[in-house]
Amino acid sequence: MSELRDFDKLFRLDGKVALITGGSRGLGLHTATAFLRAGARKVFITARKAEGEQGIDQAVVKLNNLGTKGTAVGIPANVANTEDIQRLVNKIKETEPRLDILVANAGATWGSRFEDAPDQSSIKILDLNVRGVFNLVKLSLPLLEAAGTRRDPSRVIIVSSTAGRNVPHVGENGTIMYSVSKAAAHHLGRNLAIELGPRNITSNIVAPGFFPSKLAQGLINKLGGTDELEDANPRKRLGEPEDIAGVMILTNSEIRNGVDITVDGGMVLSAGRHSKL
Repeated sequence: MSELRDFDKLFRLDGKVALITGGSRGLGLHTATAFLRAGARKVFITARKAEGEQGIDQAVVKLNNLGTKGTAVGIPANVANTEDIQRLVNKIKETEPRLDILVANAGATWGSRFEDAPDQSSIKILDLNVRGVFNLVKLSLPLLEAAGTRRDPSRVIIVSSTAGRNVPHVGENGTIMYSVSKAAAHHLGRNLAIELGPRNITSNIVAPGFFPSKLAQGLINKLGGTDELEDANPRKRLGEPEDIAGVMILTNSEIRNGVDITVDGGMVLSAGRHSKL
């Protein structure tokens, strides 16, 4: 018989404090829900807007109505802006001395012909998807170090995309700079794994494929719609909330470090299928 230490806690987050950027909807909201249901004590979510049907306030109400012991707290912030990131971190420090989990989920994209892409779109994408993630982790470092131990490290999870692993969309609906930014996000996660691992902080990358959401729906429609993309997928479906929730809990429950986990039903192996020239 093997002695498995803390086996019952492998997929639990009891007592943990987490921050999720882009947490008011989509993958971020699915992740916040999973963390609270897995026992997290407090989950901070952030997005640029507090009000409205996509804002933080409505998400916090939904999360706090789950009936879990943990609580959700919303803090409006633009995590592409370094000063706003510092304000966010300072706000967390007002009530929490440590941060067990940091999920860098907020992202931006742009689709157009290569020659039509405005420079401002590239600036927006790189500021949020790459530079913002770098600065978020850097400024959160004292909180992450305060939480991590050799046996139970704190975690950084970068939500990237399968677009960081292949060339998914070129031509009329090209997303070249988005794809480049996500490749950079993958490699940032690997670098952080080596840099921060000795400080009891793991860093891993989750790379989703298509999950129906506000961010993805426009491109899904341009590529033939949900039915066509589901038919092309080896699993014959797109991502569902439970898929991302399960992977996020799994990533927090293991000693993994520097690993990227693809969540797309194997579609990334069909290189080029998504491109429409």
